[in-house]
Amino acid sequence: MKKELTPRAIDRIIEMAWEDRTPFDAITLQFGLKEQDVISLMRKEMKPSSFRMWRKRVQGRKTKHAKKRNFEDDGRFKCSRQRHITLNKISKR
Repeated sequence: MKKELTPRAIDRIIEMAWEDRTPFDAITLQFGLKEQDVISLMRKEMKPSSFRMWRKRVQGRKTKHAKKRNFEDDGRFKCSRQRHITLNKISKR
């Protein structure tokens, strides 16, 4: 890692890394850290057992790599059964 990160930035990177639908590209764009840098940060900041659990969970996950995603280009997934919300009212089917 090239730049010094604040504790707040480190917390946010860890949070983003744990989120299923946040790709590594988003972390790179926001913080300038490549996937390998994020892995190194996670290894350094987490307990060994937590790091192993995270690696097992993330490894090969399509949603963590933008090029492997199979849903809309805007990066947002929406279930077909999700209700639409308009003007603070939930519309009925």
